[in-house]
Amino acid sequence: MPKRGNAALISALLFSLCATLLAAEPKPRARDLGVPFDGKPGPLNAITDVKGVEVGHTTLISGEGALKVGTGPVRTGVTAVLPRGKNSKDQVFAGWFTLNGNGEMTGTTWVEESGFLDGPVMITNTHSVGVVRDAVIAWRVKQGPPDEDSYWWSLPVVAETWDGYLNDVNGFHVKPEHVFHALDSAHSGPVEEGNVGGGTGMVCNEFKGGIGTASRVLNTKQGRYTVGVLVQCNYGRRDQLRIAGVPVGREIQEQRTRKDDVGSIIVVVATDAPLIPTQLKRLAKRVSLGLGRNGSYSGDGSGDIFIAFSTANPGAAVSQGLPHLTMLPNGQLDPLFLATVQATEEAIINAMVAAETMTGINNRTVIALPHDRLREVLKKYNRLEK
Repeated sequence: MPKRGNAALISALLFSLCATLLAAEPKPRARDLGVPFDGKPGPLNAITDVKGVEVGHTTLISGEGALKVGTGPVRTGVTAVLPRGKNSKDQVFAGWFTLNGNGEMTGTTWVEESGFLDGPVMITNTHSVGVVRDAVIAWRVKQGPPDEDSYWWSLPVVAETWDGYLNDVNGFHVKPEHVFHALDSAHSGPVEEGNVGGGTGMVCNEFKGGIGTASRVLNTKQGRYTVGVLVQCNYGRRDQLRIAGVPVGREIQEQRTRKDDVGSIIVVVATDAPLIPTQLKRLAKRVSLGLGRNGSYSGDGSGDIFIAFSTANPGAAVSQGLPHLTMLPNGQLDPLFLATVQATEEAIINAMVAAETMTGINNRTVIALPHDRLREVLKKYNRLEK
């Protein structure tokens, strides 16, 4: 007989696998519902349109009824974004930005100092940042030494949003094994959205939130580039929600949950355009404008933290010699700025469209954004595309 702890872990991982398989089944995204967006998406309309990027989730859902700290109900998880995939140790140029700092993203001091992101970007709930950080180090040690000198140190990037409205956040249900599963199961191709991974228990604009993604493909004088965005959205007030410029939140007022903007959002931006760290920081700043399109004003209680990386310039982090780098001129960045704004706007709405109504601790229920009502409101304002 397995020990109770092992049985619980096996059950959680089986649930995560089932949730991943179900999420992989075709279901409508925002564009499928007739929401109009600007820009040309990539083939998957996902962050994985940037070649090499992999995404993995572990989803933890168990229990129901009254909150019993340490027992549940559990509505949480962890998401991994690997810039060059799980089999690469090659660092990427990166930059980060915080629009409002009531949140956490570890490792960003070194990103700022060095200009490099070394390892994955992990996203989870607020009180699981520590265990996820430590587990990433353990996972990377198991993968082998990082360089020819076997000099081992790591400052993982781990970000969070608070899922305590639906989840037993003080029960510390995310374990190292869940982090390993998210990393080991990371893949290219379609990205699971909605109530998955770190986004499992999140709330966005007082509707069910979670994980969302989108991408843009653009042709420039220098070449064809892709910008991909992944969000874990847990922010916003219903009254402020705008979709395609339409005040959808004011039109759908039932079952509200918040009086203030006390949530957070983490946004990861990936591109294959050759950008250096200062340019990637500029790209990360443009996420703010995508949030603004959807009505966010980044309230005092919100942690709005963004990181951007480029998969171009492989081998730039060599410890010896002179790496040969390429970069776009600053004067050619405007299409990438616009793509970041557009993809951020769409990724958030994709998260809300994919999310499903969830009941969590103390039988609290957060409703999903109703697809039929969304279409009715868009039609009312002459913004429904089909």
